[in-house]
Amino acid sequence: MDQLAPGAETFPADLEAAIRELKEEQNAVLLAHYYQESEVQDLADFVGDSLALAQAATDVERDVIVFCGVHFMAETAKILNPDRKVVIPDLAAGCSLADGCPPDEFQAFIDQHPGAKVLTYINCSADVKAMSDLICTSSNAVKMAQQFEGQPLIVAPDRHLARWIGQQAGRDDLIVWQGACIVHEQFSAKELMKLRVRHPGAEVLAHPECDQAVLDQADLIASTSGIIARAVASPADTLIIATEDGVFHQIEKKLRAEGKKKTLIQAPGLDESCACNRCPFMRLNTLEKLYLCLRDLAPEVTVPEETRVRALAPIQRMLELSA
Repeated sequence: MDQLAPGAETFPADLEAAIRELKEEQNAVLLAHYYQESEVQDLADFVGDSLALAQAATDVERDVIVFCGVHFMAETAKILNPDRKVVIPDLAAGCSLADGCPPDEFQAFIDQHPGAKVLTYINCSADVKAMSDLICTSSNAVKMAQQFEGQPLIVAPDRHLARWIGQQAGRDDLIVWQGACIVHEQFSAKELMKLRVRHPGAEVLAHPECDQAVLDQADLIASTSGIIARAVASPADTLIIATEDGVFHQIEKKLRAEGKKKTLIQAPGLDESCACNRCPFMRLNTLEKLYLCLRDLAPEVTVPEETRVRALAPIQRMLELSA
């Protein structure tokens, strides 16, 4: 029996079953990022980080791609699948990194550095990707930067990732756009140090988008997928994790599958009164919105063809280099 929900929409009593049915009726594939709510992850055909999702988007056979992530991810899927409909549960699911790198301002920044190559993190708009020589994710950022050894290189939009790339690639000459992720900047190095004292045997796993003072305390600095893999493989019984806590669901699932049990602790944020280290944009994609998205095949994500073609080249090069 249907029930009345906020917004005067009616939803099936078994929402998850209805979503599965709609997915088949619409011949849709559901891609979800690790930072989605656990129930959304469990409904997905594929769950991954930005690189894995970009790779999955190249292997789609269904007519519709439903992207449970943020807008730039859905744009990437559309760039790779121009003839398929790409929809997202909430069009407002944006990204502080993408929003903090407006295309017109970024073009002016590029113009200030004639001759420099441009490496952009996948967390940017299609327009910014179209200005780039190569795209990277946190999984492959160092390898992508190494394609430009001996050349002036702009790295955008995350300054923390750029700093880490420079350290790993042995470069102190990178030209860096000064953007940051509102989630990863919230982790407190001071509070993390206190937490490590209380849990002396814990292993600290951190994403390279974190501040240097947090990374200095990490036993492993890795992409989202790298953090998940290490959390499962680590001999430590307690893990302190400095990335969005959506990853806990996949870690716990993998641990259960291997008959393991560990204590997972979220790295502390700057403000203990809020869940500031939980991405507010990722969490806009609720089950109710996913149901409506599949039912109506909206809101749709589109990319102008000229922009799509220009953005496709650096994405394809990244995928080729990551194969």
